[in-house]
Amino acid sequence: MPKITFISPDNKEYIVDAEIGKTLMQIAVTNNVEGIDADCGGSCACATCHIIVPKEYRAKTGPAHEDESALLDFLDNRRAGSRLSCQIEMTEDLDGIIVKVPALY
Repeated sequence: MPKITFISPDNKEYIVDAEIGKTLMQIAVTNNVEGIDADCGGSCACATCHIIVPKEYRAKTGPAHEDESALLDFLDNRRAGSRLSCQIEMTEDLDGIIVKVPALY
């Protein structure tokens, strides 16, 4: 099974199995990843599942769509690679990805 590593805001590593077809948010919530709150349940309405996708995986995840980008614009900690994990579906191409969960400030 593919793997994802989530790095929490306090630098704790969560290396987890990642089911193809699930969103990165669903995978994080299932594995109790610190910093992924997912308050809206994955409906792209809250930005509490913010992650940073590393440069080498950005083409594989694709760009943020308009609604996602608008939510990210409200965050003080948006930067290159910022995405909402509820909007990224796990694929074989993402096996081994390491994503950072940024601090809230």
